[in-house]
Amino acid sequence: LPIVVKAFEMEIIPANRIVAQIGETLILTCNATGCASPSFSWRTQMDNPLGGTVNNHMTYSTLTMNPVSIVNSHDYLCTVFCGEKGKKEKSIKVELYSFPSDPIIEISPSFVAGEPVTVTCKIPDVYPSHRLEVLLKKEEHVLHEKEFYEDDSTNTETKTVTYSFNPTAEDIGKDITCVAKLPIPTMDFEPKERVTSQKLNANFGPQNTIISSFPGNLAMEGDPLKLTCVTESNPPPQIIWRKHLADESIQHLIENNVLSIPHAHFTDSGLYICEVTNLVTNITEKATVDIVIQDGPKNTTISVIPATAVKEGETVMMKCTSSGNPAPVISWKKKKGTGESEKISEGATLTIQKIKSQDLELYECEAYNQFGKEEKSVKLLVQVPPQNITVLIYPSENVKEGENVTITCSTYSNPPSQMVLKKVHQEKEIILPSVNGTFILYNVTKNDTGRYLLDVFNEVGNNVKVIEIAVVGRLEKPDQMIPVIIAFSCVTAIAVPVVAILIYVFRKAKINGSYSLVKALRLKV
Repeated sequence: LPIVVKAFEMEIIPANRIVAQIGETLILTCNATGCASPSFSWRTQMDNPLGGTVNNHMTYSTLTMNPVSIVNSHDYLCTVFCGEKGKKEKSIKVELYSFPSDPIIEISPSFVAGEPVTVTCKIPDVYPSHRLEVLLKKEEHVLHEKEFYEDDSTNTETKTVTYSFNPTAEDIGKDITCVAKLPIPTMDFEPKERVTSQKLNANFGPQNTIISSFPGNLAMEGDPLKLTCVTESNPPPQIIWRKHLADESIQHLIENNVLSIPHAHFTDSGLYICEVTNLVTNITEKATVDIVIQDGPKNTTISVIPATAVKEGETVMMKCTSSGNPAPVISWKKKKGTGESEKISEGATLTIQKIKSQDLELYECEAYNQFGKEEKSVKLLVQVPPQNITVLIYPSENVKEGENVTITCSTYSNPPSQMVLKKVHQEKEIILPSVNGTFILYNVTKNDTGRYLLDVFNEVGNNVKVIEIAVVGRLEKPDQMIPVIIAFSCVTAIAVPVVAILIYVFRKAKINGSYSLVKALRLKV
């Protein structure tokens, strides 16, 4: 078979021309075929520096430009030598541009309505700048146009377009747009247009500050409460919540536009202040809202002065307090012995002048508003000294030897009275407390004749009654019962009777010429 000899050929990749952006990496490849050991040579047509790095391989060679710069804007010629087969050459044109990023807009000073502003648009690192076109627009209205046809820059440059105008209040929030174009029809790159927009802001406010409350200015205790402070301000303001306290001081709460109270309490009622400050305009505005937390009466208590236990004749003042919103209406009732309640007073304070024993009752305080009611009660203890004392001697004060003498005493007092009986002018004085309420002298003799003191007492006071017993002659036959009632009345007002039938047993039996006390307590004084 005949041997096929491949012809000597060469190519440059990419072919003929390449468009590259300054700053990127560009690799040119020169490739030879039909030559076993080719040699390569790179140069520019004007013999300028290559501005890159050459790497030779077996059948191809590369020229790497990293990064591509303005010095690489040339026609590059690659020559391949193949011994007897001669040499071949091809060229490639490197065309450069730079349009790496979107425009940058600056508006100064910060817009205050009615004052002029200057809009500056910067287009970074443009090449070739003489082909650059820039438009400044407000929304779709063209404010300014500029072309750089006469620019003779030979490298990348940041180009700036500036325009000043007097905006109106209606311009606040409108878009200011910078459109930069690099239209070079003979160069294939994208994008050829870059756009940046910025809203025309104004420093103003705060103004029209209001507070919205949910569910409203009136809320029930336990419900969530949310206060939101709304204002108009640019830049956004600093917001501080405060509250007026009962002592006229101001409580600092939080720095946020929303104040949330998950479970409102009665104490959360009050005047809330939202204070907004624009740190640029240095303007402060306040808004207030009065919050009322509603609830039925709670924590109802009664205080009694001087105390729940008082002496008859003293003045007693009872005060009822209750929390709730609206403030509860206070009324007083007196519970009768029948169990029925009688309304006796309205108002927080109930005063009883010169209290009497019949005032010993259960007093009820009722706190009421439209969300409910709560009742508390207190029982007064009216202390009365022993009074209305009645002493009964049976059979009489004058008895005969051998008879028994029974002494019975009744009284009205509170707390209940105690009683003791003693005989005066006796060498060996005996004091007897009551035993089952009756004092009995058994088989009396003439020695039992004399004066006896009956002392009736409680915590409030005491009353002493004198009893004269006379023993005469011997008992011959039973006498008729001649009861003698000795009554004593206390000058104090009638109290609820607390009857104490206090009976002392004083048993004296004559045994072997001596006295003995039986079934009684002996106290030596």
